[in-house]
Amino acid sequence: MALAHAILAALVHQPRSGYDLTKYFERSIGFFWNASHQQIYRELAKLEAQNWIDSEAIAQASRPDKKLYHLTPLGHQHLTQWVAEPCEAVAMKDDLLVKVFVGSLVSTSVIEQELARHRQLHSEKLATYKTIQQEYFQAPRQLPEVDLFPYLTLRRGIRHEQEWIDWCDEALELLTKRSDDKPV
Repeated sequence: MALAHAILAALVHQPRSGYDLTKYFERSIGFFWNASHQQIYRELAKLEAQNWIDSEAIAQASRPDKKLYHLTPLGHQHLTQWVAEPCEAVAMKDDLLVKVFVGSLVSTSVIEQELARHRQLHSEKLATYKTIQQEYFQAPRQLPEVDLFPYLTLRRGIRHEQEWIDWCDEALELLTKRSDDKPV
């Protein structure tokens, strides 16, 4: 997926300013597709040049005008076609897994500390996702279609974080057990 598709997706239901898009990314799409403020603004200019989005200047009393971006029919058509195309499974790239793979190069405690740190990070993200679920998706079977798909995305995020926590627990248990079994 390109950043362009993530931005088009963010504009599907309502127009947004560049600032609003950045904030929207932080609390939704950004959980699975990261982009900096600068990347978003660069991409907005490209999308506008392709006629996939349009903008209108909105006057503000004590600030410079802000640009409000919205999807054009051409942008909507492109996004719809892209959604209908099959996508590849994403290859896993993770520094922690490379470190664990060659963990025998360092003391087991170094890897255990890093696993415990990652477990904490994934626990925090899981808590965030569960808060979102509790706040916005209490009755999933009764959701309107427009909310069902973000809910499914959230559920994938919850499962991803829980799987990481489970794997960290498994790895830590195995490493601890091996340390306990070593003769002194």
